[in-house]
Amino acid sequence: MPNFTVSSPYTAAGDQPQAIKSLSDSIMQGNTYQTLLGVTGSGKTYSMAKVIENTQKPTLIMTHNKTLAAQLYSEFKSFFPNNHVEYFISYYDYYQPEAYLPRQDLFIEKDSSINQELERLRLSTTASLLMHKDVIVIASVSANYGLGSPEDYRSVVQDLVVGDEYHQKALLLRFVDMGYTRNDDFFDRGHFRVNGEVIDIYPAYAQEFATRIEFFGDEIEDIYTFDSLTGEKQESMKVATIYAANQFIVSKEKLALAVKRIEEELDTRLCYYQKHDRMIEYNRIKQRTEFDLEMIEATGMCKGIENYSRHLTGKKEGETPFSMMDYFEAMHDDYLVIVDESHVSLPQFRGMYAGDRSRKEVLVEHGFRLPSALDNRPLMFPEYIDKAPHYLFVSATPNDLELELSCVVAEQVVRPTGLLDPPIEVIDSTYQVENLYDRMKPIIAKGERVLITVLTKKMSEELSIYYNDLGLKCKHMHSDMDAIERNQTIRSLRLGEFDILIGINLLREGLDLPEVSLVAILDADKEGFLRSKTALIQTSGRAARNANGRVLMYAKKITDSMQFTIDTTTLRRKKQMAYNQKHGITPQTTLRELDTNLKVDDPSELYNKASKLDKMPKAERQQLVKELKAKMLLSAKNLDFEEAARFRDEIAKIKKL
Repeated sequence: MPNFTVSSPYTAAGDQPQAIKSLSDSIMQGNTYQTLLGVTGSGKTYSMAKVIENTQKPTLIMTHNKTLAAQLYSEFKSFFPNNHVEYFISYYDYYQPEAYLPRQDLFIEKDSSINQELERLRLSTTASLLMHKDVIVIASVSANYGLGSPEDYRSVVQDLVVGDEYHQKALLLRFVDMGYTRNDDFFDRGHFRVNGEVIDIYPAYAQEFATRIEFFGDEIEDIYTFDSLTGEKQESMKVATIYAANQFIVSKEKLALAVKRIEEELDTRLCYYQKHDRMIEYNRIKQRTEFDLEMIEATGMCKGIENYSRHLTGKKEGETPFSMMDYFEAMHDDYLVIVDESHVSLPQFRGMYAGDRSRKEVLVEHGFRLPSALDNRPLMFPEYIDKAPHYLFVSATPNDLELELSCVVAEQVVRPTGLLDPPIEVIDSTYQVENLYDRMKPIIAKGERVLITVLTKKMSEELSIYYNDLGLKCKHMHSDMDAIERNQTIRSLRLGEFDILIGINLLREGLDLPEVSLVAILDADKEGFLRSKTALIQTSGRAARNANGRVLMYAKKITDSMQFTIDTTTLRRKKQMAYNQKHGITPQTTLRELDTNLKVDDPSELYNKASKLDKMPKAERQQLVKELKAKMLLSAKNLDFEEAARFRDEIAKIKKL
């Protein structure tokens, strides 16, 4: 197997060498928990990569949101170009779970929109875990939710070998059992088609190449991949392995057993409602479950089949469901789980189960779901925190839990760049808006940027209007903005399209903005979640990537959280300055080029000309599809999945013609 090898122009510096060594040694000694306490800009991601290289363990890296997961995926693809770096997040562009509101007697049907590219990446993850040892998976909280049995997934595999004999009809039926659909007209992922003695199959996890199997009688004569759009032949193979089209696939025998168990549970539930004279719930659960059973027996699938996951996987009531960590356990003897931004991620993992359970208990009580639906759930926190053989918690502000669990806490305070923690100045908040205006003008004149954090959405909007009226270029950002708009706003700030960004809680973890030299925290003395010691340290860290970075805290008094932040920063600055003086280092602003390829052209430029597709010549339609697909793949490659979905929808419209 290829060894994990970090590819990077950088070498470990500052506190990185000792942190990497102590963490790697701890993991290799068999310790379960360790923590990397690394300040902003200290190269925590690089240290994580070097720990993987030193320990040579397959790794699951988890974080609390999709934006950070995408950033980590991009960085680790760069660090490990010769290894298998995968991306596993929720595949929904939009998801409305089913729910029931008893007071209003209102049932909300499940509604969702699946992003096919994200679904492909999830399938690529499980297939890679099956095929390779050198796998790094970047995941969101989605990795804690239930999946199908890894043993069932591993058993539903089809090997194809040139020279071996296969009965074509049996092979096609096997593909159907694996979740693939025959479609001779519209060939896409998860489909196969037949043309005489040639079978084409488009693996659900493949990016742009399908597999062609050519027969001579019942003997396979040739196997090769080809471009699914142009049909151009790519790579010939002696052996090809096809994996299932989804992670919830089960054998016919297990499906029949699951149906029997669902029927038995339904009978028990019907007796319960009959005994308590609840005929509305009786009829409701009877009608719904019987319809689902008919669909499962006829097609192997039904809407909301995940609610029967306990029966499909053979689990007992209350037993821990399968998750991504079970796939690591099934495929690898030993592995590592890295929890990035653990001070936020771990509390989020802890809260997932209770919210999911409360919603489903109402559905079960009122006859919308069988009690087994309660076992379609995320991992409970004790199940999660004890499951993996090794954990590495990474944060600039780890909570007490991480510190108490860990036998090794490696501090990474000195940055390789020599940058110091920004000095903090406390200013009376009586005239904070006016004072900040005066402090920002010389910063902006030097071509540097400013971040301002406030307490309410209304204040962010009004303050933005106020500063714009005074002639400054300012924008606000809050939770009502979607992910695309937020990312574009941050991008515009870095490009210099405006100079000041005002936000609430969106200016903390994971923002890499070296152009920002001033962070202003308004009403810093208003104790609470947004002004806790963790929040203040994280927010102050946004100015730590610029050599001129500084933080202004506007307050009437110095709270405990403010004092802790000031004291912590002062101690770190002393250590950093001593290191710089000893090694003759002059702090340099972090240089990070902005990827100009991330912005994809407006799709309207391509398909405005196709407003009358039905009258367009076939050759032009094919060319249009080719152009759109190229744009779609570029968007997906750059993790801009919403934009990729727009191109995908347009391609589907054209292909229907």
